Amino acid sequence: MDRIKTIEALTRKALWLSNWTIHHANHIRPNTDGVKVGGHQASSASMAAIMAALYFGVLRPEDRVAVKPHASPVFHAIQYLFGKQSLEKLENFRAFGGAQSYPSRTKDTDDVDISTGSVGLGVAFTAFASLIQDYVRAKSWADTSRPEGRMVALVGDAELDEGNVYECLLEGWKHGLRNTWWVIDYNRQSLDGVVREGLYNRIEAIFRAFDWTVVTLKYGALQRAAFAEPGGDKLKAWIDAAPNAIYSALMFRGGAAWRERLSDEIGDQGALTALLARRSDAQLAELMGNLGGHCTQSLLEQFEAAAASDKPTVFIAYTVKGWATPLAGHKDNHAGQMTSAQMDTLRQSMNVRPGHEWEKFEGLDNAAEIESFLADVPFNTTASRRHSSPAVPTIGPQFVGTGPTSTQTAFGKILDAIAKTDSELARRIITTSPDVTVSTNLGTWVNRRHLYAQRDMVDVFQAEAIPSAQKWRFTPEGQHLELGIAEMNLFLALGAAGLSHSLFGERLLPIGTLYDPFISRGLDALNYACYQDARFLLIGTPSGVSLAGEGGAHQSIASPLIGMSQDGLASFEPAFADELSVIMDWAFDYMQRAGDARPDLADWPRDVTGGSVYLRLSTRSIEQPPRSVDKALTTGIIRGAYWLKAPTPQCEAVIAYQGVLASEAIAAAAAIGGDRRNVAVLAVTSADRLNAGWHAAQRARLHGDPAATSHIETLLADIPHRAGLVTAIDAHPATLGWLGSVLGHRTITLGVEHFGQTGTVNDLYAHFGIGAEAIATALRVSMGR
Repeated sequence: MDRIKTIEALTRKALWLSNWTIHHANHIRPNTDGVKVGGHQASSASMAAIMAALYFGVLRPEDRVAVKPHASPVFHAIQYLFGKQSLEKLENFRAFGGAQSYPSRTKDTDDVDISTGSVGLGVAFTAFASLIQDYVRAKSWADTSRPEGRMVALVGDAELDEGNVYECLLEGWKHGLRNTWWVIDYNRQSLDGVVREGLYNRIEAIFRAFDWTVVTLKYGALQRAAFAEPGGDKLKAWIDAAPNAIYSALMFRGGAAWRERLSDEIGDQGALTALLARRSDAQLAELMGNLGGHCTQSLLEQFEAAAASDKPTVFIAYTVKGWATPLAGHKDNHAGQMTSAQMDTLRQSMNVRPGHEWEKFEGLDNAAEIESFLADVPFNTTASRRHSSPAVPTIGPQFVGTGPTSTQTAFGKILDAIAKTDSELARRIITTSPDVTVSTNLGTWVNRRHLYAQRDMVDVFQAEAIPSAQKWRFTPEGQHLELGIAEMNLFLALGAAGLSHSLFGERLLPIGTLYDPFISRGLDALNYACYQDARFLLIGTPSGVSLAGEGGAHQSIASPLIGMSQDGLASFEPAFADELSVIMDWAFDYMQRAGDARPDLADWPRDVTGGSVYLRLSTRSIEQPPRSVDKALTTGIIRGAYWLKAPTPQCEAVIAYQGVLASEAIAAAAAIGGDRRNVAVLAVTSADRLNAGWHAAQRARLHGDPAATSHIETLLADIPHRAGLVTAIDAHPATLGWLGSVLGHRTITLGVEHFGQTGTVNDLYAHFGIGAEAIATALRVSMGR
């Protein structure tokens, strides 16, 4: 069997199936709501040959691929040919329960390695996945019998507009990136038109600057053969000089237009003219469209040559957007779709009979041989390519004393206590931060557990006998991944590390720290990591206007609302060190849960399946309550709230606070309540979990379970209806403002809605009305005094 011809046949099959899938979704399947379904026939087509060469010829089971979002239909078509995607899913592409618009490892049922959708993130993710693979394999506890995989990104050229791509290039260079391929679909078109001239030169220079191997796939085998003919040098020179827009326009117009333009501009009435005359219009169109990214022979040659090295490699593959379809080259083809007449023309060119459009081998002359070929493709393994790793036992809460402290300081002490145990839990933790390791209290952990590097490096300051609190040694056994200041890189690294158990068969427990307001800088990548169901512990610290001296640029307001709204992320804001100890111990277990069931009506569905955890911490030191943490308190902390001062039947008002305002809430309650005990204090550790539990109970009641109740409903049931409720948080007041809706208590919400400014904590608390005096005033108003 001719391998190249077989892969070419499979390329055409994937091209047909991908186009038919989109056409069926938009023009054949009933559209009941009239909303556009969409799909990207042209963007898919430009990658068909590249993906066929990879999946049918080059990739191994251990390789991991991030597919360009708009090439999703080609990916699903290839999976269908492998037998890993169902006809039903293809028929319901972009419909409920069908194949996803963009490849998703959590929502698609076929073999997606890395989710894509938000452009550029899947590209950068492969670099961090490669770094994490190296990290795991450097550890003495890891099983290194599995072969190393190559992390492959299929990149749209317009994705290179995304800044996170270049941020990750720098990080990869610093860490000695290996085993990474980026294949750029250089079709020179984007959503709104044709890319700028000279982009190729800029792309090439950037990658060479970061020590990547650059492979240019510009000419296909047909073109190279034509260049070797008499006059071929002139044809090559014209192709090299042709503006992107002209090349695209002529691709759309076809063979006759090519002949006219080439004859007018370089026809010589000699060798070149004869070269053109030897080819029909159809053959000339095929020749000019035979760019490197569409030539199976060229693709296989370059991919297989590059496989001999582990050096990061970028392939700049020249392609035509809409290749081999009537949309080829047109500047409006990004969201354009073929008409029914155009699809019929394409169907006939593929020898597909009407009514047989979904058949895998329809139109292929040697179907039996191709089916046999597919069975032997290395990537088409019958074993699952997703690994698993046993859960790591937790070691219980690490309590760190009762003296005045901040939650940020307590975090560092808890992590240091874990480091001292040398438990399996401690060995599996990997920490990282965007250039704020010391100022987020990771310093003692790094002193004990060291920084990760592929080879040992001495701490120069220590070697030179210069006093320093940080004794930072770089070693392959190190457990802190040092990053630069880009928050996008932090979340991409956490995402890769948080999928290590599935990608590489070894479980990691990633912890990432950053300044709380700068979560917003990396929010797209955070959402992306959660969408992939990556598991990590995120520490946002310091936070709020409690960071008084830093001013508004460093004082977070909206981050608790982000924690509440972000799917896949359970968020907490503890006030006290013992609360933090309990939450961190729970978090290490929660991050490893993997229940198959996803009960929509459970009190907190993610308690079954787990997820990532976000802790909002503070640098402000407050008094710690002298108490023992029993089972009831532990349950309240984890479920989101407990009574710090329980209500009595005579209760007239309640303060519900979250986080560092505990001291102010306690002081206000004392100022109003005194010995009469008519003010209760509700310590909220997680508005997120309280709110989700409340919504879950509401859904359960709507679905016929009248006895369903939530934790917050149970807590507030002890408050007389006449009592007022005051909520207080060093963040946006909406975080807790919904509490009054639970049982209908009248509510006053205190918080921060505007950028802060520099000053003392007392100055800012007074300015924003969240200090003890302001809370006390709100209590009086709520009681009608």
